[in-house]
Amino acid sequence: MAANRSQNGIQLLFAAEQEAQQIVNAARTAKQTKLKQAKEEAEKEIAQFRAQVEADFQRKVAESSGDSGANVKRLEQETDAKIIHLKTEASRISPDVVSILLRHVTTVKN
Repeated sequence: MAANRSQNGIQLLFAAEQEAQQIVNAARTAKQTKLKQAKEEAEKEIAQFRAQVEADFQRKVAESSGDSGANVKRLEQETDAKIIHLKTEASRISPDVVSILLRHVTTVKN
């Protein structure tokens, strides 16, 4: 009877080990499936992002190179406007700067 009990105990342990192995295998398979799915989704997102960035780049290239003559003209106008502004400001504050410089140069300190 003791041999029968130990045989039943061994069979029970063997069955439990097999069940545990099945659970581990099922978990491993599920993990691999999830990883594969996550990888595929990540690749799709990367492809979408690349396509979006490429489209933005192509749009910017088309905008900047399509009207290069217009861009040059616009830049020349902006530059001329800035030069005029600087000259105006310089002529406006020039007398003040000259008087400040003369005052500091001609002031004698002991």
